[in-house]
Amino acid sequence: MTHLIQLLSRRGRTAVGTVAAFALVAVAMVNITGRAQETETASDALKVSVVYDNYLVESGLGTGWGYAAVVEFRGQTILFDTGADGPTLMANLRAFGFDPQTIEAVVLSHAHGDHTLGLDSLLATGVRPKVYVLPSFPADFKRHVAETVEVIEVEPGQVVGDGLFTTGEMTGPVNEQALVVESARGLVIVTGCAHPGIVDIVSQAKSIDDKNVHLVTGGFHLVRTSADRIAEIVAEFRRLGVERAAPSHCSGDAAIDLFREEYGDDFVQSGVGRVFEIPG
Repeated sequence: MTHLIQLLSRRGRTAVGTVAAFALVAVAMVNITGRAQETETASDALKVSVVYDNYLVESGLGTGWGYAAVVEFRGQTILFDTGADGPTLMANLRAFGFDPQTIEAVVLSHAHGDHTLGLDSLLATGVRPKVYVLPSFPADFKRHVAETVEVIEVEPGQVVGDGLFTTGEMTGPVNEQALVVESARGLVIVTGCAHPGIVDIVSQAKSIDDKNVHLVTGGFHLVRTSADRIAEIVAEFRRLGVERAAPSHCSGDAAIDLFREEYGDDFVQSGVGRVFEIPG
């Protein structure tokens, strides 16, 4: 079924809440193979929707340097990261048809603003999710968020829902955590920037739950990495049994191209508007 995409111009061109409040907005739902598809997913099916990124898959959505994705799994709705600005995040959530009140938890990968600054706009809607942060997050950030919602400092293998856990805080140039989903086809790992190293993040996830890794997506932090090192990382993905790869955000064009070349049909171009659907 062909989807309509009639996305309103934003950021000063059209006032959200006037004309936008009466418009029908639809986003093309693209499954992991890249084919547009309308699917009524089962309760244990997985859907990951990229709602903030500097790469764009569907025209008309807002972009910005940063990352955020909505994870729907077993009746749960989790927001992983919140992008760099609230207006873009909220406009994209509306375009996807997400009601912010359904978000039960927010997992923040690390303390950089391009992954956290959209949080205040989300909370301003009145939604009260649990917010999962690293113990090393700045104390003033944690105090500020705790004035509104429950803040949970994660441990390794932190459970955030049924079939959902994080790697816990991993040490790197910037400390970070990734979200891991126990999908029917294997682990799905969603990363913010992978500052501790994308290979180490995959290894950490497997050390917690030694299932096959079906998909790794998000920022791989390879934008300033040499081609030789990227090739080694791609080889490590194969050694670890990663079945599908979808780098975006801070991964860089060179890394994206090398993953595309190596993974072929199992590579997925990611960015704002991409929806990964994995059946239950």
